[in-house]
Formats: sequence, C-alpha cells, structure tokens
Amino acid sequence: MNNNLLFVPVSFLGLLVTLPAVANNNDSENKIVNSEIQRLSEIQLPATQAKLLTQQPPINEDSQNSILETEKEEKKTTTPQKEAEIFLETVGEQDTLPESTPTYVIEKEEIEKQGATSFADVLKRMPGFTINNVGHGADIHTGTYYRGASTNQTIFLINGRPFNNDISTYHGATDLNSIPVEAIERVELYSGAATSLYGASAFGGVVNIITKEGYRQPKLTGSAEFGSLNLNNQQISYGGSANKVKYNFSFERYFIDNRYSVPVGAANRDADGFLFNADTATSTYFGSIGLDLDPKNSLNLDVTTLSSRRGLIYFGFPLQRDRLDHDSLNVGLSWKTKLGNKNDSNLTTTIGYNQNYFNTYGPTGVNFYRRGVLDTKQITARVDHEWKLSKNNQLRWGLDLKNTDLRAEVESTLPSRISKNENEDRDVLNTALFAVNTWNITDNFLVDLGLRQTFDTQFGNYLNPSFGARYAINPVIAVRGSWAGAQRNPGLDQLYVYDTVHGWDPNPDLKPETGSTWTAGIDVNLSNNLLAQFTYFGSSLDNRLGIINGRWENVGLVDTNGLEAALKLQIARNWSTFVNYTYTDAEIKTGTEKGLQLGLIPYSLLQTGIGYQKDGWQANLYLTYNSGSRRALFVNTAAGDKNTDFLPSFVNLDLGGRIPVSKNLGLTFYLENLLGEQYEKSNRIYSPGFTFRVGLSASL
Repeated sequence: MNNNLLFVPVSFLGLLVTLPAVANNNDSENKIVNSEIQRLSEIQLPATQAKLLTQQPPINEDSQNSILETEKEEKKTTTPQKEAEIFLETVGEQDTLPESTPTYVIEKEEIEKQGATSFADVLKRMPGFTINNVGHGADIHTGTYYRGASTNQTIFLINGRPFNNDISTYHGATDLNSIPVEAIERVELYSGAATSLYGASAFGGVVNIITKEGYRQPKLTGSAEFGSLNLNNQQISYGGSANKVKYNFSFERYFIDNRYSVPVGAANRDADGFLFNADTATSTYFGSIGLDLDPKNSLNLDVTTLSSRRGLIYFGFPLQRDRLDHDSLNVGLSWKTKLGNKNDSNLTTTIGYNQNYFNTYGPTGVNFYRRGVLDTKQITARVDHEWKLSKNNQLRWGLDLKNTDLRAEVESTLPSRISKNENEDRDVLNTALFAVNTWNITDNFLVDLGLRQTFDTQFGNYLNPSFGARYAINPVIAVRGSWAGAQRNPGLDQLYVYDTVHGWDPNPDLKPETGSTWTAGIDVNLSNNLLAQFTYFGSSLDNRLGIINGRWENVGLVDTNGLEAALKLQIARNWSTFVNYTYTDAEIKTGTEKGLQLGLIPYSLLQTGIGYQKDGWQANLYLTYNSGSRRALFVNTAAGDKNTDFLPSFVNLDLGGRIPVSKNLGLTFYLENLLGEQYEKSNRIYSPGFTFRVGLSASL
C-alpha cells in the first residue's frame, strides 16, 4: 500500500499554527491488476483506516521513510509486463480533504461487480442514498436523496468541476445518466469542510465523479448486454498513452421499453394492464486528453455529452403521455502546476462550460397541447491553491466563478393557460472566495476551519463557515465531527418561469433555503479483516421550497437526523462482504404537514452483499431492504390514497456474476429481484418482478 504523506497546514485570517502530519491514502497510481484478492492479513493497514473510506491516522516521519524505502524496492522488482498493467493517474486525483470530513469511496472494480448501467446504479449502493428514480419504470419526479436532501440540495462534480445547473423543477434536475459508467474510475462522497470548498448549497453533501484517463499500454474494453423488457446496453472504452499524452474515450448506449404488467391502481396503467410511456433511451459520450508539459505542469481536457429520450409517468391518473428530451454538453479544461519544490504548493486552475437543454411536451386532455423548454448555459472558473505553510499547517484557498444563463419557452394551447405563454431570458452570476485551514494540534488531534464568502447578483452577499475535528483515541478507534452553514438559492425557473406542464406559477419573491449541516462519527478497525464507520448526520433547513395553491413558496422548516453504518469484512482469501445501513428522520416542523416525514424518503434502508472472486470468476449477491416511504406527491385519490400513506416495506435480492470464457473474454449475468415480488417503489410505481440481463465483457 502506497501511503503519501500529506502535511495539513492551517492558517486562516492571520492565524498561523504548526501541527504534525496526517497520512493520505492514494494507492491507485501503483495498483497492480491481480486476478486474486490479497488476504487482509497480508496487507498492512494503518490504524483506524477503513478500506471503504479515505480516512487515515497520523504517520510519523520514521514510518514514512520506511514506506518510501519499501516503495523503492518494489519499483526495482516491477517487470515491464507488470508496469504495462499499472493504471495511470486519473483526470481528477483523490481530493485532499481534512480528516474530519467523512469520505466514502467506491472504486471501478466494485462498480464492475455491480453491473451498473447508469451513474445512479453506482450511487444506490452507497451509504446515505435513497434513489427512487432509477431502475425499471422509475420516473424523474420520485427523486434521488442523499441524507434526506434532494439532488438540488447536493453538489455533483466531475473531476472537481460542477455539472449541476441552476434549474430546480423536476424536468430540469441533475440527470444521473450524464456520465458513461465505463468512464468512471471511482466516486467519492464528501460532507463537512467540502461545503466551504465546493458550495454552500450542499445540505446533503458533495458527490465527485473521478474519470479514467489512460493506460501505459493502449487498452480497449467493452461490453454488450441484453435482457428483459427489450433491454440492450453497450459500453466501450479505449485508453492509452503516448509519450507525454494520456487519453481515454468512452461510449454508452442504453435502451429499455419498460412495458410490463402492473396491478390495478398503478400509475400510468393502460387499458391492457401494462405500464405505459415508461421507455428510456440514452447515449453518452466521454473523452479526455491529458498532457504533461513538464515535471511541474500538466493540462487535462475532458468532454461529456448526453442525449436522453424518455416518457414520463409522474401523475399517472389518468394516463400521462408527456415526453422529455434532454441534451447536455460538459467541457472542462484544467491546468495543474507545482509552484514549490515538492508538493508544498500546488495550484489547479479550471475552466468549464456546461449546457443543458430540457424539452418537455405532450397533450393536455384530448384537444390541447403543452410544451416547456429550459435551456441553460453555464460558464465556470475555479482557482484552487493547496499551500503547506509549515510542517503541520495547510491552507487550501481559492476563487469560484459561475455564470448561468437560462432561456425558457412556455407554450400551451389550453385556453386557460394561453395568457401565461412566455419567453424568458435570465442570468445570474455567483462568485465565491473559499478557504479551509487544517491545523494538527498533536499527532492524534486535528482541527479544520473553513469560510466561504459568496457574492450573488440575485441574492446578495452571504458568508458560510465550517468547522471540523478528528481525534485518534488509539490505533483502533478515532472520533470525528463537523459542522457547516449552508444556503441554497431558488432556481431561475422557480423565480421567473411558468411551469405549463405542472401548472405552477413562479415567484420572484422567493427566499433562499438556509440552515446548517453536521456530522459526528467513529472510525473503527475492529480487526485486520473487519473495518467499520458509524456516522450521525443532521441538518436544519429553513424556508424550504414547495408548492402552495399552484405557486412556488417558502413553506417552512425541515429538521433531518440520521445514522449511517458502513462495515466491510474480508471473510477469506476470495470472499468479502459489506453492510450499509442508513436511518433518516426528515421531519417537517412547520405548516400543514407539521410532524410528517418528508415524502419519498424511507426511515430505514439496508444494503448488504457477499462476493466471491478468483481467476476471472465472480459471483455477487446483493440484498436491499426498504422500510417504505410516504407517498406525498400525485396520490391516486380515486383509489383512496392520502398523502400521509406509507408504502409497504420490501426486500430485493439481486445476483450477478462473471464466467471467464478466455483470458480477456467473460460471460456476465445479472438476475434482479430473485424473490419475484412486484413491490411498490414509490407513489404507485411498481417494479416488474423478476428480470434478467446477460452479456459479454472483453478487454484487449
């Protein structure tokens, strides 16, 4: 294991203090592909460092020197053939966040085991996530939630660059199919100080997608799958390097018709008893090129495009026929330079362009038609400087710029709505200065302080602080905690654009959602084979946005409290298992729904799995328990539903695996919902029961 020493300085607002070093794990550069998993007893694990997290305990100078000497010896014995298999740096390197920030990481190997067909598939097995709008028959209105916060209250990054937009209604929400799965190297979840670094709107947290860049030897990988409900999915990726240039290109195509029998009372059930208008087709492209200009400077360019066509089933009573077309383009150029002699001063400058075009259209009744277009163009720029001011004190500071332009078209032939047809062209500039200072008080105790000062042309100036601390009690147990202030501004569409699809009026007098988030947790290394992390999380969000009498309004206060437990166990040489459990109590504190749980968020969500891997053979069994969520939205009053109703709990069991055909070719299979239960996923939207996927995966 390659442990790189990271001195974490802390100088904030003239305060300069000196502290000991903290280790930061980054073994992806020197990972050698091996068909067998090492026993955990053969791997030297730092104290309190859970494999599924990026938390690290302090390392003294002597042990660091010993590690460096070991690495030198390993490099001497690395053969050219092995070196060709070593994966190069990714476009976005693992973020150097303070140790008080709980960070969950899922690597590409686990993503491959899951057989993920979308980015949402990747997220749904991570702690804290409730994802209703992925899978068979899912609808975008049923949402994705992280620690009780929606996607609009969570910041999504690609290689450290935001790809959220300033659209807040359902039809303009962040599309979690935006990145080809084949292009993803790993996914990281942040909270705590990440709010100061990446944006005050992160009530839930920050999700960072790190993409692949290239291999020392050119490598082509691909897969093709076919399955139930006319599913077909193809993924292909090609990456390599030539001299100082590294490159990776990926493509993914996905289609499913989602036409299956649903029970009486289900949303969008047609006259034949089948789910109607739930088909989905997406095509995504990703490309990246990296150039090492010299030992201190490098450039990286990445481009992502998405084309999505799908039907919507949101109301479903009566039959809905609306369609949603979504096209997006995301381009980012970053320049990384080492200003100091070693790694004591690193500067990253990033420029990004993000465009999203949403077009929702369909009939109104029998004789009328409606259409709503939301088209955003966003230009971002970021300067991020990591500066080791002294041996024990690190400052990370910089500047964020984001200019968003929204063009909206509203069209309806319904007589009662014709007067609201309009074209809107609005823009907002958001500028922020940020700084996080990390101070190692002793070898075992560190504190970080953060500030984010924002200047917004729509909502003025506001300051959001953050604070975190971590203490290693002994080599086995460490405790940590964090607190951060947050503010999420209403979207330009909520302020100015009439929603002709839902019939919702905008409100230019909306106030920002404001509040704070916090965490407290314990990291435990119970044994060489069992690693665990327990986190209490909470948030308080005032002036939350909602609809009252068909108009956007600030409707009140929501307090969220929850518990996450994440454990990973290496049973034997080729066997491993994990357990993730999340309890979320998101209580509405004011208004007509006072005392109720937020809709679509279950109290309890349990995910566990066991896997076997050897010589190209793989078998992975996953179990999900969902306690059921409140229907809340678009209830079927004809069936007697109330918005206080909770869905029945359900259990889902999936089995996936790989059978090697040759050294570079394998047969893959995924048997989903083995129990065959047609459970209600959310708001009268039902699963199809048992489904399957089979395919081939290859690498050259």
